[in-house]
Amino acid sequence: MITYEYPLSERVRTLLRLEDLFEKLVYFTSAPGGAEHHVALVLLFELLEVAGRADLKFDLVQELERQRQILLSFRNNPDISEDALSGALYEIEQASTQLLAVQGKIGHYLRENEWLMSIKNRVGIPGGVCEFDLPGYHYWLNRDVSERQKNIETWLSPMLPIRQALTIVLRLLRASGRSDQLLAKNGTYQVMLGGRSYQLIRLQVMKNNPVIPEISAGKLAINIRFLRPDMVQRPRQVEADIEFDMTLCNL
Repeated sequence: MITYEYPLSERVRTLLRLEDLFEKLVYFTSAPGGAEHHVALVLLFELLEVAGRADLKFDLVQELERQRQILLSFRNNPDISEDALSGALYEIEQASTQLLAVQGKIGHYLRENEWLMSIKNRVGIPGGVCEFDLPGYHYWLNRDVSERQKNIETWLSPMLPIRQALTIVLRLLRASGRSDQLLAKNGTYQVMLGGRSYQLIRLQVMKNNPVIPEISAGKLAINIRFLRPDMVQRPRQVEADIEFDMTLCNL
């Protein structure tokens, strides 16, 4: 199955982008090549921009506290495992403590690093980080693998509390909905909201079914139509019936 996620709020949109950047950054950092570490730095700069929202830390702390209060209400519930509940509460409390310990604007220490900012300013220029443009960067890319990895991990480490917190929030959000097996007649499907609100739509489609979902959502309804992917032309709507799974998530 291929999973497609569609955020219905700007906050969830930001968290999904950060999750994607963190995962890719960790992946490319673990690779040994200089080219991979260049990609890791580019991702670090993107992470810096997305995480630089002034209210991101506040939003995460607030959401973690809200989830903590919800979990506390399950204390002494015979249907809930006390060990599992205590573990979840501990994880949330640890994430909140580490997040609150982050001082100043997220990533400010990166902006104060003149060497990194000189690279960041050139990355947006096509071919702007060639060895003759940034010989110091070329030197770094030829240093020992372990040294480059240690540098990237050092630059990333202060932002890891953000990753820990958003991982918890997104995990709870994804687990909040129930998956339904549905059929899109002639490639289209509509959900009337009836006053309900959601934060995330998750669709799952069989890998061997060459379709991609196009999702639009308003206050009254969610509209889904399936398209045939095309590497040359604009995708066109499918006219066949499409089976898919959908989960509507809301914390």
